[in-house]
Amino acid sequence: MPIAVVIDVMLARRKMSVGELADRVGITPANLAVLKNGRAKAVRFARLAALCEVLACQPGDLLRWEAEVEAEGADPAGE
Repeated sequence: MPIAVVIDVMLARRKMSVGELADRVGITPANLAVLKNGRAKAVRFARLAALCEVLACQPGDLLRWEAEVEAEGADPAGE
């Protein structure tokens, strides 16, 4: 997936644990781990806003776009 979640960076900057962030945002540590480890398929804006409020950051501080590498020999035109 070309969108990477980089919550670890903000956690380190804020000297906050995953458990503390989960408590303050109101989600389980397991659900936060799914998001943090890039296994989530979607993120609600309300949840993203809560993360940003607790971490005092912008959404772009938590999300990063990474270009996907095309498979070798793949035809970009799809033919």
